[in-house]
Amino acid sequence: MLRRWILSTLVIFLCIILVACNNTNTQQPQAEATSNTNFQELSKISAKRVVTLSSLTTDIISQLDKTKLVGISGSTLFKNDPRFQDITRVSEGQSPPNLEKIVSLKPDLVIGAEGFSNQPIQRLQQLGIATLLTQVNTWSSLEDTTKKIAQLIDANPQPLLEKYKSFIPEETKATTSTLVLVSTQPILTPNKNSWAGDLLEKFPVKNLAAELQGKSPIAGYVTLSPEKVLAANPEVIILITPPQGGSKTAVLDDFKKDGFWQKLQASTNNRVYVFDYYGLVNPGSIDAIKKACEQLKQYLL
Repeated sequence: MLRRWILSTLVIFLCIILVACNNTNTQQPQAEATSNTNFQELSKISAKRVVTLSSLTTDIISQLDKTKLVGISGSTLFKNDPRFQDITRVSEGQSPPNLEKIVSLKPDLVIGAEGFSNQPIQRLQQLGIATLLTQVNTWSSLEDTTKKIAQLIDANPQPLLEKYKSFIPEETKATTSTLVLVSTQPILTPNKNSWAGDLLEKFPVKNLAAELQGKSPIAGYVTLSPEKVLAANPEVIILITPPQGGSKTAVLDDFKKDGFWQKLQASTNNRVYVFDYYGLVNPGSIDAIKKACEQLKQYLL
């Protein structure tokens, strides 16, 4: 049990590093240029054959105009989703995209995620294929990315933007002191400069780590000592399942085994909740974001 918890924590830690890389601007100069590549030039095209290299952009295009998708990256989020059963996978798991397969699909646009897709995107650019790198680390960047993609595939973004709004409560005054703990070895929590931290600000939540800064190697996250957690003593604690999936009960049970946690009011009041990695830590997909928002409403409103 202990070994499984350590392994799960390590997986979460490594995945957050990848997400943080995606959410920072410390990319190589070529990659940064790709991300900002003359969107005005790109906007002149009306893409009809699109390959997506991230689950979020796959979902966005599917909900804007599914007929434009000819290739997608494999994702556990869509493993049993009938929307994507007949669409070519250009990658699976953590394997890099198959460039030959992408080229064979004759796309007029390939969309990737900055920090994850930089190298294949650069190579596709060299082959003369139009590309776009996206970066979603805040709610506003989700909306902006949706608008850009809609413009490139000649679709109306408004229905999807309205759908996003329905996820968020009208009342956002911070009332419930909360800590999101994405790992406990080390104790890692998101501040406001992360997708999770920004999402929490849309709810009546007082993220106790929002303004904290530290020496964590992961942008948007800080490490806490047990003493700091005890001093903060949040009303609510949110734990995260491993990105590869796992039992929420197991995550909660492992959390409760350490006597330190039993001293927190969130534990004594049974206000420790477990969220999926996708949606709260990594946006992942629109459905994952919706689910995370529904849970935040359920537990915090």
